[in-house]
Amino acid sequence: MTSYLALLEAESVHIIREVAGEFERPLILYSGGKDSVVMLHLAVKAFSPAPLPFQLLHVDTGHNFPEVLESRDRMVERHGLRMRVAAVQEYIDDGRLLERPDGLRNPLQTVPLLDAIAQGRHDGVLGGGRRDEEKARAKERVFSLRDEFGAWNPRRQRPELWQLYNGRHAPGEHVRVFPLSNWTELDVWQYIAQESIDLPSIYFAHEREVFERDGMLLSPGPWCRPEETAEARKLQVRYRTVGDMSCTGAIESEATTVAQVIAELGASRTTERGASRADDQMSAAAMEDRKREGYF
Repeated sequence: MTSYLALLEAESVHIIREVAGEFERPLILYSGGKDSVVMLHLAVKAFSPAPLPFQLLHVDTGHNFPEVLESRDRMVERHGLRMRVAAVQEYIDDGRLLERPDGLRNPLQTVPLLDAIAQGRHDGVLGGGRRDEEKARAKERVFSLRDEFGAWNPRRQRPELWQLYNGRHAPGEHVRVFPLSNWTELDVWQYIAQESIDLPSIYFAHEREVFERDGMLLSPGPWCRPEETAEARKLQVRYRTVGDMSCTGAIESEATTVAQVIAELGASRTTERGASRADDQMSAAAMEDRKREGYF
């Protein structure tokens, strides 16, 4: 293990163990995407050979990539973990949420997420967010206090000197924790290579039918159809990030191995979310606005 990756791993393992020691009902958000896969790998490693002392939660938009869901379930079964799925579709079916006119479901994840946290009385919630992903996430501390409504207030951030983390919270509040805060996308991929971590196949180049909208290559389906001026075509693509299919774009790529992905990233000049997430492009402060409402 390179010394730099060893330091990142040690920091993340320390954070995860702090959560286990400081909170009564901790929870890991797990989507099957590369960051949550790496975070789960670190968590399993942090407590091995003992079982993982966390429950998993996936907020399923109903528009997830099948390859990611298959990988998610395979990983949960492999480690014998407990996972709860909070389905956005159930909230739409019973009227608690309304389908958006633009078809995007990522913004609809907030209510099921907050309900699951409240119902499980979870006081510490781990997520795979990284500071290099997006401007609002760059503002957030490793331990991020959320109020009784799940909202984030940047003015209530706490200092984190000498890797000392403050998890104190009032009844009804909880703390979001980001063990991968100081990792970059390239760090994540280099760690995946080093640890031989299994990922969903769509992170690697494959042929897929896509169409272009607002400069992004989207997969057609009931959730997202090409307009009259657009035409679906088959291209060799891969995904840098995986989320709701209605807003997650692919990039043209020939990278079919982890080593090739790492080489490709070395030449990239765009962030993964900036290049492939339409929901983050709705406004300059789209992510921060959603985080203030309780989004991760």
